[in-house]
Amino acid sequence: MKPLAVSMGDPAGIGLELAARVWAERQGAPPFFFVGDPDALSRASARLGLAAPKFHVISDPAKLGADAGTFNVLHVPLAMEETPGEPDPVNADATIGAIEQATAAARAGHACGVVTLPIAKSVLHTADFGFPGHTEFIAHLTKDDAWPQARGPVMMLAGPTLKVALATIHTPLAQVPASLTRARVIDVGRIVGEALRRDFGIVAPRIGVCGLNPHAGEDGHIGREEIDIINPAIASLRAEGWAIADAKSADALFHDAARATYDAVIALYHDQGLIPIKTLHFWDAVNVTLGLPIVRTSPDHGTGFDIAGQGKARADSFRAALAMAWSMAEQRARA
Repeated sequence: MKPLAVSMGDPAGIGLELAARVWAERQGAPPFFFVGDPDALSRASARLGLAAPKFHVISDPAKLGADAGTFNVLHVPLAMEETPGEPDPVNADATIGAIEQATAAARAGHACGVVTLPIAKSVLHTADFGFPGHTEFIAHLTKDDAWPQARGPVMMLAGPTLKVALATIHTPLAQVPASLTRARVIDVGRIVGEALRRDFGIVAPRIGVCGLNPHAGEDGHIGREEIDIINPAIASLRAEGWAIADAKSADALFHDAARATYDAVIALYHDQGLIPIKTLHFWDAVNVTLGLPIVRTSPDHGTGFDIAGQGKARADSFRAALAMAWSMAEQRARA
């Protein structure tokens, strides 16, 4: 199987040092190549007190080197040397270019998937990025590729004991109810079910759904979205054969016994899903994009500008993102 492509993220953040550290240690990590600036990676290695990697720098992912002791780098140069903790918009184009090149490598079959290191959306928007984040951008880059199943993107946060998919992602809370149409809930349910089968090897996936309102509306006394939108959409999904339960009060869906009743749960807005996953798996959760023609994961944390360059960043989530992307690619290869 081809290696994973890792895009460098914002060079002023902790992404460079995560890549440098995991490459230097690399016990148990799946094979990956870096998409970004090798000089920046060397500087990150030096800041961590690591030996300078031996690089094989390429401009074409079809020319990856096979030497296990050599770090393959698909070259995307920075416009200016990075300063840890001080993001500079001048490097926004390189950050975007690394995502584009990593995605292109996966689309062309030179990588088995993409793992994206963290970006700062506010910095990228200075370069007319135009997307809320990685999830939507990679969906745009792959939108013309053939895909026989329900097409995402759907964001899932996955840890060892909990998988949470989001029906809305970076939607302001006041706009969430209007965004929850029956069609949207049905689409998310299909995408989640198909991904659990295809990418996680769960033959008969069970799906839970959070209610929007307290007590899941309490039969319409605390809101009607469950009655008018969410549960009718769930009924349509059950009619298609999916094992999906009616919406339940979110405050009762994340304890141990409840989590044993489903393989993944759909949260209806950002914090409803991210609070429980980060409570249970703050260090080792993975951000996964479902419903795309390529595999894409990311560490479930941000750029860490406040600790960048200090050697404090933990690589747990990046390691988990590599392992999950590799496992998903293996599942797809067996399909």
